[in-house]
Amino acid sequence: MVTPTTRAVVLVSFPFSDLSQTKLRPAVVLAFAGRDDWILGQVTSRAYGDEQAVTIDDGNFAEGSLRVISYVRPGKLFTANSSIIKSRVGILDESAFSEVIEAVIKVFRSGASSES
Repeated sequence: MVTPTTRAVVLVSFPFSDLSQTKLRPAVVLAFAGRDDWILGQVTSRAYGDEQAVTIDDGNFAEGSLRVISYVRPGKLFTANSSIIKSRVGILDESAFSEVIEAVIKVFRSGASSES
């Protein structure tokens, strides 16, 4: 188990839908949610046509890196207990982290005005 910190890019054990296995997937730590829980954002190596995704590469890390250019998806947030965080692969620099946070805020703001 790793003690998370904001800005960290971590590997998290994601369960398969049938709960038979897990697979390690990257995520960025956005905030502490209390009681050993953290708010994380999905990181993927595929853009999926997500216009809101924030691109991160080696130049966006203050420490460590990912093997490929990746995308933080600000609309794909989840809360996870630190017990499923297996390792830290790096820490985003302040500028990249601020860009991710601004993208998350934009998701929330746009959702509030899209009522029909």
